[in-house]
Amino acid sequence: MSQNNLRSLLEYLAKSIVNNPDDVTVEERINGKVVHLDLHVHSEDIGRVIGKQGRVANSMRAILRVVAARNGKKVEMDVVDRA
Repeated sequence: MSQNNLRSLLEYLAKSIVNNPDDVTVEERINGKVVHLDLHVHSEDIGRVIGKQGRVANSMRAILRVVAARNGKKVEMDVVDRA
């Protein structure tokens, strides 16, 4: 699975849990073997994506890390409020 698929995977996961799926976008930056993904969601959906004590966001990070590791990459993900 390539970096583009990491982006698609994150977008799919986020759209599955938010109330405003049309407002979900993912920005991608690549620096060597590190793929940095910024997840932009509607301000009403920040709580859904982060979850209690960050559990949902951490779960998404874990899934992304497993997929990236299979391809010799590292991934970082941040949740960004779309105001």
